[in-house]
Amino acid sequence: MNVDEWSEIRRCHGDGESIKGIALRLGMSRNTVRRALSLDSPPEDHRRRSGSVTDDVEAQLRELIVADPEISIAELSRRVHWQRSRTLLARKVKQIRGELEAARQSSHRVAAGVPAPATTFVGRRVELRELRRLLGEHRLVSVVGPGGIGKTRLSIQAAYEFRRAFPDGVRFVDFTAVRTPGMLAQVVCDGLALENRDAHDRLPEETLVEYLRNRRMLLVLDNCEHVIDAAARLVTRLLESTSVLRVVTTTREYLSIPGEYVFNLSPLPTRGQTGGAVELFTARAAAVLSGFEVRDGDIATIERICDRLDGLPLAIELACARLTVFSIDDLSELLDHRVSVLAVGSRTRSPRHRSLHATMDWSYELCTPQERRLWARLSVFTDGFDLSMAVQVCADEELPTEVIIDSIAALVAKSVVRREECDRHVRFQMLESVREYGQDRLTPQERNELNARLLRWCVSAIRATTSGWYSADQVRHVMAIDRNRGNIRAALEAVISDPHDHSAVQDVAEALGSAMFLWACGISVREHRMWLTRIIDLPAVRVATKGHLLAVLALVQVLQGDRESARYSLHRARSIATAESDDALTTLLTHLDGLRALFAGDFDTARASMAQAASGYIRHGSPDDRIAMLRIHQGMLFSATAEIDEARTLFRTVHEDTAAVGEQWFHSYATYGLGLVALREGDFAQARAFALSGIRIQQQFGDAVGTTLLTELLGWSLAELGSAAHAAVLLGAASSMWGAIGQQLYGSEGWIALREKAIHTARTHCERRTFDRNWEKGQSMSMSDLLDFVSAESSSESSARPDQPRSEQRLRTAHAQDELLSPREREVAEWLAQGMTNKQIAEKLVLSTRTVEGHVEHVLRKLGLERRGELTAHGIDRL
Repeated sequence: MNVDEWSEIRRCHGDGESIKGIALRLGMSRNTVRRALSLDSPPEDHRRRSGSVTDDVEAQLRELIVADPEISIAELSRRVHWQRSRTLLARKVKQIRGELEAARQSSHRVAAGVPAPATTFVGRRVELRELRRLLGEHRLVSVVGPGGIGKTRLSIQAAYEFRRAFPDGVRFVDFTAVRTPGMLAQVVCDGLALENRDAHDRLPEETLVEYLRNRRMLLVLDNCEHVIDAAARLVTRLLESTSVLRVVTTTREYLSIPGEYVFNLSPLPTRGQTGGAVELFTARAAAVLSGFEVRDGDIATIERICDRLDGLPLAIELACARLTVFSIDDLSELLDHRVSVLAVGSRTRSPRHRSLHATMDWSYELCTPQERRLWARLSVFTDGFDLSMAVQVCADEELPTEVIIDSIAALVAKSVVRREECDRHVRFQMLESVREYGQDRLTPQERNELNARLLRWCVSAIRATTSGWYSADQVRHVMAIDRNRGNIRAALEAVISDPHDHSAVQDVAEALGSAMFLWACGISVREHRMWLTRIIDLPAVRVATKGHLLAVLALVQVLQGDRESARYSLHRARSIATAESDDALTTLLTHLDGLRALFAGDFDTARASMAQAASGYIRHGSPDDRIAMLRIHQGMLFSATAEIDEARTLFRTVHEDTAAVGEQWFHSYATYGLGLVALREGDFAQARAFALSGIRIQQQFGDAVGTTLLTELLGWSLAELGSAAHAAVLLGAASSMWGAIGQQLYGSEGWIALREKAIHTARTHCERRTFDRNWEKGQSMSMSDLLDFVSAESSSESSARPDQPRSEQRLRTAHAQDELLSPREREVAEWLAQGMTNKQIAEKLVLSTRTVEGHVEHVLRKLGLERRGELTAHGIDRL
């Protein structure tokens, strides 16, 4: 119990919350709550971190299993000197094997979690090799250097090329858009797709520790300098709490924590045509100027240009953008003049900073007045922007819409703004150094006005999730939130952390109080709850608005399974609704109380409350989305109580109504409901089809609850259809997800019976070892891994024969192909076939040479070969 917890306990108890409710909401024992209430001041926090008895040896187990997947439990026990229960050890080994199998299944994807680079990788091969060597010796490497030197580009390439060395994956997390130090752990959770592991009683940092504790993973944290203290604390905690995690940070200022190796990134060498600044200049010039070729005599001029720019990649790229106007010789002469002038007037800057600043100054001066003004204004976006956003936030009489469109095109051509295209949607981004340069060109008044405009855009986007939710534009509104999480976080944090502008606080509160489904738009359930909690008690929030905020908070708490906290929020909201005579709010609260009762298994109360809410919605003329939500919840209630006809009628009504208007989110829940009805009636193929259809729709949203429901339904259906191996994976994944959200299947006896029946059926159709392995594999999956697995199931054909579905045939075939060599041994064999030495392979895979030697012995023994040259001669195809 720390100071904050002690204060929160006393405040909530003073507001009338029960000791049990406080204990459940804060994730502590009731005795701890009682002790806090008995103390006049908070005690020191002496709690020990909890963990499993196998934690101390898990890292060793993982390494041994990676080296030899066929190693026996007895041999593992001997190697790690295990003195405890053999069953406990066996259970941990199953878990590790399941996690490694899940990682292996996803290893064919191109560096999942690593952004696609906008440019080719040029000139840093030496540094890349050095970074690989350092990661073999150190758990934390900080790539340090000034802005524009290429830290991010190097780290992206490292993440891509090193991914094979990390069985549990590589993830790249960009902190550029994070302006709230307390959000760092949540942003990393988002980057790891850990929404399915969210739990109301655990901080994001604890979720990360639990997930990463014994995973052999590479985590790249980019742009840490503006949150350096928080980043240092988070990385310290992760390294202290994990065993084999490797971390790479990129920052202008190193973290200054124990175990950090500081890798100072130097400028590119400016001499020589390959492997340095000249090669980069040539590549970027060819991209800017069609048909560009280096002629005799050009090398010396290019070297002089790169010298003037101190070999800084960003400065070189900005200079190359001018080749549409100048020749190489002109460019060289102009740069000589510009850098020399700047050096005289800027003695306090480092030479590298002078070079970059000179290049940006020059690029700025060569822009038109409108382009300069727009450059500065676009710096308000911390997380990129699209054309519509640029117009809404930056346009005025000085910069009308048509000028902004032309100016953005010109800034893209000058390499000031970068154009990115994803899913046929174009967005623009500014590198952090370029954005900071633009910010410096704004006056305080201009900066405040732009921040206010961005806030208005964010508030409008949040409100649109309410006004446009039940429509064909729903997904567009969802993507607007998802793509702009950084901008929204920055805008909300600016208002909530410094709530002097009461009007802005009220605008944000009203938006959050209306957006009931923000947690399905890329903002996680945990983060949604955090914003609601932080704004509810601000003095500027009107009482009526607070009631709606509490209602949304109660919904989020119910979805997390935190029913005691939800009861407290509903109690506070109901008091406000009564005082304000807000009948519509009272009806919503009655609905949510029914939902809470449903998930608690109190079906009689749920039935009565939902019926009362239905009458209230009709009486008050409530919007379509609330009526659809109530019908879904009533359908779930009737499904739980085996009133199948009533459930079908409600689900079908929502299914048809949403299809008529093009709404998709409620449509996915209605699809789930129809699948559940089909399952209860024995039409398992139809249930499977509904489940797959619902999951396909859900992939457009960030809704862990809906995805979990549909995953469960798909697992039940496949078990009945005989696809036991796939069913085990899905049931394991659903079990993990339910455990994080709340009670398994919300405590419904009917649904639990369906789950148990599916498990029993799946076990009878495959070996126990196969079921357990696949169950563990499912439990170790992240949300993105699960969706990839379901996508493969969706593309599968119907069963080849009743006793062996084709999807399971493929799984068994893939397993058979892997029985000869382990995944790591196959990688080593591939490099052996190319004639590489043990040392070269170790460097390539970020392994020790001794470990590679062991892999080589295993490969040759398993393939019946005496010399490595035999594998080189015959090639890897024989595998």
